[in-house]
Amino acid sequence: MRAERLVALLFTLQSRRSATVAELAGALGVSERTMHRDISALQAAGVPLWTETGRYGGVRLVDGWRTRLDGLTSREAVAIFAMGVPRALAELGLGTAVSAAHAKVSATLPAPLREQAQHLAQRFHLDAPGWYSEEEDAGHLAEIARAVWEQHRVTVTYRRGEGTVERTLEPLGLVLKAGVWYLVARVGEALRTYRVSRIATVEPSDERFERPADFDLASWWQRSSAEFERSLQRYPVRLRLSPRGTRLLPRLVDADSALAALRAAGPPDADGWVEIELALEEPPVAAGQLLGLGVEVEVLGPPAVRAAFADAARRMADRHR
Repeated sequence: MRAERLVALLFTLQSRRSATVAELAGALGVSERTMHRDISALQAAGVPLWTETGRYGGVRLVDGWRTRLDGLTSREAVAIFAMGVPRALAELGLGTAVSAAHAKVSATLPAPLREQAQHLAQRFHLDAPGWYSEEEDAGHLAEIARAVWEQHRVTVTYRRGEGTVERTLEPLGLVLKAGVWYLVARVGEALRTYRVSRIATVEPSDERFERPADFDLASWWQRSSAEFERSLQRYPVRLRLSPRGTRLLPRLVDADSALAALRAAGPPDADGWVEIELALEEPPVAAGQLLGLGVEVEVLGPPAVRAAFADAARRMADRHR
């Protein structure tokens, strides 16, 4: 987009100080005609560019002039505007910092670039949580985020079932997953995950701790999530699916598991139905997931899942008579 390209042109000239139109066009992957227009746009925006004709001519910035956006790539500068002040950062207490960054970038960009970057922010918005999900009360999120940042131990009470437990934690990181905040913390030598909305109280401590040198939050979360999902899929279930059922299945259960099971399936029968084996959760949960397939599935086994599916279907039919 043009806003990003104009900022890139600024940085290119700032690093080279002088270049020909052909060199700039090649560096930014545009035609020389487009580059002439971009140079005129920067000059109109108040950037002090000199153009010189002749064999040794070219385009250069006035000596001593620099944009104050050093260290930012063009994509980063425009992305700051596109990001807005995400709700997640505001919940962490960083909303003011993002607003300050906007103000600094806005003050240093020439007006035409600033307007184009702001147009981008008005046209793209990221809303991560899914539909029909109620907002969770993560009232202690800012306190926990502060402990994560400062590497201070905290003592929390955590709601578990009908009661609460008390734990002293070394908070290592926070993860936002589908609109829900999770705390990754060390308890003794073990790493545990806590849903922030279930933390009832937080008692900060001045006692610092050392983070494990080899701990990487993103990698650990990915491994932990995969292990958790696999731990739930304990029941091998045999299914017979219609052609439409095979298309619907990845939308109702873990997509990777469903696709792997479908790839391993034998050839379809005369009616186009296929048999697969798929690992799902305990029978009542598995039956609930499979009910979304309606008449496009037949549960062949095990008996507990087949019975749970048939019972749910029977109760639905009775209720709608």
